[in-house]
Amino acid sequence: MVTSEYERRIAARFATFDQDGNGYIDREDFSGAAKALLAEFGTAARSDKGQALYVGAEAFWQGMAGIADRDGDQRITREEFVNGAVKRLRDNPDRFAEIARPFLHAALAVADTDGDGAATVEDTARVLKALGVPEDTARAAAGTLDADGDGRIGEEEIVQAFARYFTVPE
Repeated sequence: MVTSEYERRIAARFATFDQDGNGYIDREDFSGAAKALLAEFGTAARSDKGQALYVGAEAFWQGMAGIADRDGDQRITREEFVNGAVKRLRDNPDRFAEIARPFLHAALAVADTDGDGAATVEDTARVLKALGVPEDTARAAAGTLDADGDGRIGEEEIVQAFARYFTVPE
């Protein structure tokens, strides 16, 4: 049962991870996200960037399952997600950032088309859109990530924003 405003916000984030909409988060949602990103940027799965993205997706899944999959069935229900986030991440958003970092690092590498260690605001919006975020929301979010207004978004900006989004304070 979702009782606080914080828990309601976290529950709303569940759909972001449930890529296939089947009502739970599992390994396939993470590999599906990697596949969608690779397709969006025309990156081969067997390339170094493609392999890094799949490894990052698996690491993210393992970290998420370790935090939230209370019954060990390799699926995270909405309730498990809310309880895992609320009970284990609320006071430690850095923990969430660290389990997401390998995936986010690899996703940034895929979106970094010129190899300078950052993605453009436009390419960041493409990443979000490939992950199922509506286009207008993806563009707005990508623009917000560019805090210094230089048109580029680096790993630390992405990791910190990601952690804040999924571990929103009350």
